[in-house]
Amino acid sequence: MVTVNPGLAGVVAFDTEIAEPDRDGGALRYRGIDIRSLAGTVSYGDVWGLLADGTFESPLTSPGLDEQSSAAGPGVGGQPGAVGPGVRGQSGAAGPGVGERPDAVGSGVGGRPGGTDPARVGGPAELSGSAGLSGLRGWPLRTGDVRVDVQAAAAALAPGLGLRPLIDISDAQAREDIARASAAMLAVVAASARGEELPPVPERRVAEGPDITSQFMIRWRGEPDPRHVAAIDRYWVCAAEHGMNASTFTARVVASTGADVGACLSAAVAAISGPLHGGAPARALGMVADVEKGGDARAYVKKVLDSGQRLMGFGHAVYRAEDPRARILREAARELGAPRYEVALELEKAALAELRERKPDRVLETNVEFWAAIVLDFAEVPVDMLAAMFTCARTAGWSAHILEQKRLAKIIRPSADYVGPAERSAADLPGWEQAVKRHAMA
Repeated sequence: MVTVNPGLAGVVAFDTEIAEPDRDGGALRYRGIDIRSLAGTVSYGDVWGLLADGTFESPLTSPGLDEQSSAAGPGVGGQPGAVGPGVRGQSGAAGPGVGERPDAVGSGVGGRPGGTDPARVGGPAELSGSAGLSGLRGWPLRTGDVRVDVQAAAAALAPGLGLRPLIDISDAQAREDIARASAAMLAVVAASARGEELPPVPERRVAEGPDITSQFMIRWRGEPDPRHVAAIDRYWVCAAEHGMNASTFTARVVASTGADVGACLSAAVAAISGPLHGGAPARALGMVADVEKGGDARAYVKKVLDSGQRLMGFGHAVYRAEDPRARILREAARELGAPRYEVALELEKAALAELRERKPDRVLETNVEFWAAIVLDFAEVPVDMLAAMFTCARTAGWSAHILEQKRLAKIIRPSADYVGPAERSAADLPGWEQAVKRHAMA
């Protein structure tokens, strides 16, 4: 029997150029750049471009409006259709986009050949005329859960945008596809969060946002508080990428099969539906709320640990020092004047002191989820939307890994060591005779 660490801990699956979590030094670098030099200095859209391309030249942004044409038809709120990839400076119908396939005849909506309007191409989802919802006419799917909405929308992008399997397209086309898909996913989250009670924000108003985070917040809230935009942007930069985590590995597995980028992204979103990956901020916020009511942080921590429960927001599978993202978001909460900053700081100190007393041989420091909860709470993000906000942030890392996996061009097919029973007769198992009789009577 082969000995394998539970959860594949310590197993190296890939060489990657994308992110480097420094487990001992408590640092995180995106393509060699320490995130401390990024958060609050450049926008999330710039970081998306850094992770995808290794430069800041092509940041992610919502597609621009085509002022000359409404080929995609009226969209959300009656706004003219938008076209092209989610990359600043690209315009789809007005000319070739990033990585346009050389065999395309003419330039149509979103770079489809021959001016074909994907809104009239068969499939379960049609194109939306909304710039940010390009690829999803007929959306929204309203489930009451924003994360579920964006997971379903991502899967529908292939027929909506005409996305082809990764195995059948060039690297440049894959880069264009992943940008368009990422921009659409952020737009879906914003529109789903806004709900059906409020009218959609006009696309020209959305386009006034200077970057993808501002555009997201305008689409969601219409006139967002600039401090909330700053809080979301800081969080997204910190959560954009973190190596071979569960959702990223899922995205790479699906990408390795040659699937389209929408399928890869949808699978990654599914992987964060569990509370152990992406759901921790909601639980950490609940702890802060409990301390806020009770007033005694150390007593609360003792009660939680004595009951055998986990303190959410402390300890990390990678770092043996404080999570660098926690430092950035703690400072952001202080700088922005988050109302729960003082309570969170008190809880953090109590938790670390108790953990060090109980487990002196283990390094259990604050992780990103704890202070992410406080920053997102400051930005008035509802608890049931925290997983969707993590989805938006991690779209950057998923995109970079999908592109890297495409270039690797190798299907992921690990082996399993069989530890079940040796060969035996089916007749020896309970229920065999009944199963034979049921089959004979069918």
